[in-house]
Amino acid sequence: MKKLLMASVAAIALSMASPAFAGMAEAEKWINDEFQPSALSKDEQKAEMQWFIDAAKPFAGMEINVLSETIPTHEYESKTLTKAFEEITGIKVNHQLLGEGEVVQAVQTQMQTNRNLYDAYINDSDLIGTHSRLQLAVNLSDWMAGEGKDVTNPGLDVADFIGASFTTGPDGKLYQLPDQQFANLYWFRKDWFDNADLKKKFKDKYGYDLGVPVNWSAYEDIADFFTNDVKEINGVRVYGHMDYGKRAPDLGWRMTDAWLSMAGAGSKGLPNGRPIDEWGIRMEDGSCNPAGASVTRGGGANGPAAVYAIRKWDEWLRKYAPPGAADYDFYQSLPALSQGNVAQQIFWYTAFTASMVAPKSEGNNTVDDNGNPQWRMAPSPHGPYWVEGQKLGYQDAGSWTLFKSTPVDRRKAAWLYAQFVVSKTVDVKKSDVGLTFIRDSTVNHQHFTDRAPKLGGLIEFYRSPDRVNWTPTGVNVPDYPKLAQLWWQNIGDVNSGAFTPQQAMDRLAGEMDQVMSRMQAVDEADSVYGGCGPRLNPQVDAAEWLGRDDGPAAALDNEKPQGETIAYEELIQRWSAN
Repeated sequence: MKKLLMASVAAIALSMASPAFAGMAEAEKWINDEFQPSALSKDEQKAEMQWFIDAAKPFAGMEINVLSETIPTHEYESKTLTKAFEEITGIKVNHQLLGEGEVVQAVQTQMQTNRNLYDAYINDSDLIGTHSRLQLAVNLSDWMAGEGKDVTNPGLDVADFIGASFTTGPDGKLYQLPDQQFANLYWFRKDWFDNADLKKKFKDKYGYDLGVPVNWSAYEDIADFFTNDVKEINGVRVYGHMDYGKRAPDLGWRMTDAWLSMAGAGSKGLPNGRPIDEWGIRMEDGSCNPAGASVTRGGGANGPAAVYAIRKWDEWLRKYAPPGAADYDFYQSLPALSQGNVAQQIFWYTAFTASMVAPKSEGNNTVDDNGNPQWRMAPSPHGPYWVEGQKLGYQDAGSWTLFKSTPVDRRKAAWLYAQFVVSKTVDVKKSDVGLTFIRDSTVNHQHFTDRAPKLGGLIEFYRSPDRVNWTPTGVNVPDYPKLAQLWWQNIGDVNSGAFTPQQAMDRLAGEMDQVMSRMQAVDEADSVYGGCGPRLNPQVDAAEWLGRDDGPAAALDNEKPQGETIAYEELIQRWSAN
């Protein structure tokens, strides 16, 4: 009797904790009022929501915790989609938003302690090398076919996710599910570039047309032109460049996010250079063992191209960016463009498109009175060491990650929420808000054909096959949290003047090798990394590696070739033709 009474009390408590009316009526309300347009018909949306309602019944009344970084897409999930999910399924979600550094720290802490801090994370696919080696994250391929099959949406359609290759390990298994995706592209004020007087002055000085820069030489010329020749437009002091340099974790990601490879520091190959990737870490074809970051081990982190990349970042920030930019972090620098005093930015994340299409009434000075963008986005220009076949930039794929340390029932409930916020029922509307596309069915939806003229080239880019040249960090990086924290401190010493770019990169490469050496010892002793931990090459004279076909590029005699540009209209025609 006592056990029966306790069970009854528990059942009553559970029913009180659950929304009283979770079910199809609530789903239909959300479908009609919020989740339009959609890649699915309303009947198909109802069918998908019915599946969620049924699958969630064992977890109704449960309260789960998930974590992601703070960008508009995740704000929409946290404020709107959690409410929808709870009303439809009865599962309450606390979707917390923090800075990216804090998210990575939480992920690392859960992996190190095996304590369940959060039931799921939206964690960058940059950790794919970590997750596939440590095997602390749930292998989603096996999960969906096995223990998690009863809570895996039959309409999930993994093949529809444009970033699934980024979240697949060397074993061919899916470890993360993309939730939002954005690239770093080139951003410029097209209205200024189209000004006939400015075009004439630029060509008279440099001998070629003012347009989208193809190489870093042209970018530098344009930066100098607007900062030191144009100086003022409509009474406003203008600058030719924007970036950030605050000594914080963001600064490290500013560099690991393909900056070195944009200069030409990596090897040919997609999605990541092989044998040398965009971090400068060497890993041979057919191997899963990183061999070193230093040139003396065959890596490229302190090679001529990498040092050139850091030198240009520091030089441009000092010479061509607005005062104070060196003290900005990631979250401050990109919205600063809306002030309307910058001509171009070489490293601009499309995640901020939503902010840059806000109306003038909200303080955005880069749209006209009708809300049309006066700016455009275009492919990133490349440095002098870059050769055809190398990746051309970075693409962030913030992706749902489950850990084995999370109790199975909580993991299942979190997996339901993860699938809900990326479902075809929801995704077109979510993408309309955040503009961080993850599905082919979404980016090719008629809604975005209609909206494309107001999005500055975003839709054309994501419909173009060129998008594959922008990729996240790959599998050469054996433990992202351990290695990423080394970057910002070393790069910060360049900005402060404490170290030259060569000194900073020499120290960074050496520190990465030291950390990987410790990882190698642990892996050889206990197989912590599944036998795929580092196996460092012996150190030799750098000259033995520099200039080899499979090594880092040797120093160029001329690091500033003739500037080259392309007309934006020609670029769009090329994208549209594909």
